[in-house]
Amino acid sequence: MARYSYCFFDLDGTLLYTLEDLKDSMNFILKAYGYPEKSLDEIRHAVGNGLSKLAERCFPSGSDTEAFDEKVRRFKAYYAAHSDIKTRVYDGICDMLDSLKDAGIEMAVITNKVQIAADTLTEKYFPSVMSAVHGDREGCMRKPSPEPVLEVMHELGAKAEECIYVGDSEVDMQTAENAGLSCILCSWGFRGRDACLALSPDFVADTPREAADYILGTDLGGKA
Repeated sequence: MARYSYCFFDLDGTLLYTLEDLKDSMNFILKAYGYPEKSLDEIRHAVGNGLSKLAERCFPSGSDTEAFDEKVRRFKAYYAAHSDIKTRVYDGICDMLDSLKDAGIEMAVITNKVQIAADTLTEKYFPSVMSAVHGDREGCMRKPSPEPVLEVMHELGAKAEECIYVGDSEVDMQTAENAGLSCILCSWGFRGRDACLALSPDFVADTPREAADYILGTDLGGKA
């Protein structure tokens, strides 16, 4: 019998490799304003809290930059139009989702990616798999606030003990803790295995198959 009835996923760094499109979009805006561009590794360590926070971390003067809100709007618009150039599904993810779906586990995406990009990418890469997609939207708190998770739980009629959150970063760990959920962190994402282990989630998965086995209860005790 599966350990959980509901599984909620982060998107960037968990289901999809999106880092290069984020870097290219950020650098387009930085270059447009004469700011120094960022490396892939710098973007890797700046993502996780949404596009506004990414911009704040990448602009030289942060949110004190002149006309910050306008620059963020321009960045979001550019990324929305260029969010699927180099993006790809991580190896093994589709098989993992098929296994969970076959077991009757209901799934949703809960991400800090802007809602339109979250909807578009989820529908393209995981059609008819997710029962809900909750992205960064007007009037709603972003992760690590528990609000997005609690909203999806209410929509699906789920209880905390029935749910697990799967992500790849400290933001995801904090989100799970704030919502009272179990958590899997994925070492293939943007932070790596050592960073995941340091956060002490319920389980660190090195492959999507390991994540599926843990959720389904077929890991036979598994690994730490």
